[in-house]
Amino acid sequence: MSHSTRCAACKSLRRRCTKDCVLAPYFPPTNPQRFACVHKIFGISNTAKMLEQLPLHLRPVAADCMSFEASSRVEDPVYGSVRIISRLQEQIIEAQSELEKTNGEIAFHNAQQQLQQQQQMQQLQMIHAVAQEGEDQPSWLNSSQQDPFSNVNQQLFGDYNYSSTFCGFEF
Repeated sequence: MSHSTRCAACKSLRRRCTKDCVLAPYFPPTNPQRFACVHKIFGISNTAKMLEQLPLHLRPVAADCMSFEASSRVEDPVYGSVRIISRLQEQIIEAQSELEKTNGEIAFHNAQQQLQQQQQMQQLQMIHAVAQEGEDQPSWLNSSQQDPFSNVNQQLFGDYNYSSTFCGFEF
């Protein structure tokens, strides 16, 4: 890197930024606060060592993680990022509980709907069965009572044979 575009780490330490500066890609001069937090919590030596030990493709993620942990620790010296992680775990537990409750309600409503459908099918089957039985009989007769007047005749006349003949017709 040229002398005029030093990284935030080299600017903070008031040193020249070399072409092979390990910190330059992860701590640009436009964001000095990011390096200040990391430097305050981890130190320049530890930060550089951690980044050097990692493969190139993992270094950006590691720098982001160090920056997040450092800024969390600066904001909350006692708990740091643990407080955020704890809140997120609580939210996950609440969401899982809500999901289980909702799934239970869905299962209950599905069972209710299935029961109603079964009852409707049974009613339709009964109506269909009665309609098929009714096709064999006259429409004015119902299946439980063959002669609609048999009870009335029994009450009025008892066992008396009330059939008679009149002009050759039997009643």
